[in-house]
Amino acid sequence: MSHRLNRLAAGLVLAGCTHLVHAAGFALIEQNASGLGNAYAGAAAVAQDASTIFFNPAGMTLLPDRQLVMAGHLIKPRMEFAGEGEFTASGTPVPGNQGGDAGGWTLVPNAYYAFRLTPDVHLGVGLNSPFGLRTEYDLGWLGHYQAIKSEVKTININPSIAYKVSDTLSLGAGLNIQWVEATLTNRIPLYGQPLVTIKGDDYGWGCNLGALWQATPSTRVGLSYRSEIDYTLEGSSGASDPVVGALNGPVTAAITLPDSASLSLFHKLSASWDLLADVTWTGWSDFDDLPIQGTVNKTTPENWEDILRYSLGATWHMSEKLSLRGGIAYDEAPVSDLYRTPRIPDGARTWVAIGGQYRLSR
Repeated sequence: MSHRLNRLAAGLVLAGCTHLVHAAGFALIEQNASGLGNAYAGAAAVAQDASTIFFNPAGMTLLPDRQLVMAGHLIKPRMEFAGEGEFTASGTPVPGNQGGDAGGWTLVPNAYYAFRLTPDVHLGVGLNSPFGLRTEYDLGWLGHYQAIKSEVKTININPSIAYKVSDTLSLGAGLNIQWVEATLTNRIPLYGQPLVTIKGDDYGWGCNLGALWQATPSTRVGLSYRSEIDYTLEGSSGASDPVVGALNGPVTAAITLPDSASLSLFHKLSASWDLLADVTWTGWSDFDDLPIQGTVNKTTPENWEDILRYSLGATWHMSEKLSLRGGIAYDEAPVSDLYRTPRIPDGARTWVAIGGQYRLSR
């Protein structure tokens, strides 16, 4: 049995357009269009627009008096299955197809607003989706007892503050008020193979912290941290066949979305060239299982592991109006082949990103 999940994303914002392939776990690093062309290298140190509220709130001290950024990303996962799938009690393969491409196009919007309150204090707010996933297999695929549709959605409101401690050091902090919703479907091995749908949601909160150090006139170092958020999703399960009405009722599921930390570097090599680098740690070991309790009682072991993401990028300022960007990155796999599941068939990814920006006016 084998699975592959790739991701194609495109970001658009007024006069900017970039493209990339891949990203990590079901975390969504696609939080602006400007950084997409650099594969988000140096994201905690660049502070080139108000989206720094997500990557490092301390970066707001480098922004003008007021700035509004609105962007959207079209993300296309690709997930393909190959194998024999499940077996009956007599040892014969369960009939069915390979499930097709379980990925589909998804729009992930985000918006940020930052303003200068005093010469040293900046305030801002972000609206984004830090986590998301959607896979859906064709009807009648071999693994329909394990998974058909899996969808996770988050909406995060992120009020933030930044303080310029000195000419070389800035500190920032933010509050994350986050809503999550999950929908899971699969068939059960009874007469007629009824479809069971489980859906639930919850609110949680966490924080993000950041520091920005201007080490030299041409070099900045950024350090940022986003906390984990604990949820107890509450919802219901329902079966498509009234004969199995015992599966209709309330359910709960406890889940922790992981924390992360980034160390970024921004270096202005010359008036025309910027160099960027980044290493990001994500604590995916918090995602050790997926427990569902209530009318349906089921626990799926996930056994994910903490991972690192490495990225390098460069920006060429061809003129005052035109900039070209490029970047490469590597995401480690949070789950091994042994524990990969049809719901979240993740693996290691390599990014290759290019982008451009044309400034119509100041």
